[in-house]
Amino acid sequence: MKYYIIAGEASGDLHGSRLIRAIKSNDPTALIHAWGGDLMQEEGALLVRHFRDLAFMGFIEVVSNIKTVINNLSFCKKDILAFQPDVVIFIDYPGFNLPIAKWAKSNGFKTAYYISPQLWAWKEKRIHTIKKVIDLMLVILPFEKSFYKKWEYNAEYVGHPLIEIIEEFKKSIDPSVLKNSIQQIPGKKIVAILPGSRKQEIAAKLPIMLEATRHFDEIEFVVAQAPGIEDDYILRFTQGYKHVSILKNQTYSLLSIADAAMVSSGTATLEAALFGVPEVVCYKTSRISYEIANYFIKVKFISLVNLILNKQVVKELIQDNLQPENIVEELKSIIDEGSKREQMLNQFIELKNILKTGGSASSNAAFHIHRLLNKS
Repeated sequence: MKYYIIAGEASGDLHGSRLIRAIKSNDPTALIHAWGGDLMQEEGALLVRHFRDLAFMGFIEVVSNIKTVINNLSFCKKDILAFQPDVVIFIDYPGFNLPIAKWAKSNGFKTAYYISPQLWAWKEKRIHTIKKVIDLMLVILPFEKSFYKKWEYNAEYVGHPLIEIIEEFKKSIDPSVLKNSIQQIPGKKIVAILPGSRKQEIAAKLPIMLEATRHFDEIEFVVAQAPGIEDDYILRFTQGYKHVSILKNQTYSLLSIADAAMVSSGTATLEAALFGVPEVVCYKTSRISYEIANYFIKVKFISLVNLILNKQVVKELIQDNLQPENIVEELKSIIDEGSKREQMLNQFIELKNILKTGGSASSNAAFHIHRLLNKS
């Protein structure tokens, strides 16, 4: 069988790589072309486009790069026609993937969506498009299945992929070795800084996060440099700050030893929680993009931790509230032992138990895709 997979960012590359491995366990001769990153390529996919060339964040940023977006859409359609896959698999990234899905379905290709667009947060009417163009929807958050059921559409809950990924990682490393290599002074606490995987979000948030470090002399701060981000790009922000170092392509290693974290919104908020790292969530974008999003978005929270638990567990510093002094105040309340830190860690255990109910997400997803392909 031939599979065409489209992921547009670092988290999609991670989940796509696991899915490819699971697909090949069901279909050892599978031919896979993909838009993604290094991880998907390492699992044997022929990489068509790297996500670092696709990741535009925010409304204004997309508009300003509209020519590139249109060219990518056109190229993707031609590449699918040339490859003639048995199924096109979409991983999140709805701004690009839904137009391609609509085109793919109209051209007779089977379609599967792994990791649903967040319709429950905004653009709920996209459900009408999904019902028409997606043959198989695979969701990773428990409440998403009931959301789709409300619209009389069957989605398969496959579990959350991070549960399995993080548990496997924890078994593979010795955190003490890494901690000793990072700490300039043994015994100092470590705070992870996760500024995101796109240059636009890093530029918006990392300078503010770094300013907060000036208020802590007894803490070692470590910036997680995401895959696809050049060394000199991160260095331009961190130069001149004491007690700040950089760890490249080792976010999970960093989270395994961190005492607390400043985390950009997105999947990283969930990753930090599943590693048991108390966190403060940081979000900032352009003014116009923020105002447009604020008008349309319906949910009370932006972090997956708070959304899944349906209450504020981690502090969210959004737009104008993302100020160094606010980060400092929150870090001081969670870095040392105390009631707030303990309550947050207990909530993280509850979160993990909720997400564990689905089993192995990638294996379940591959099973449903295989079943789709074997339907007449």
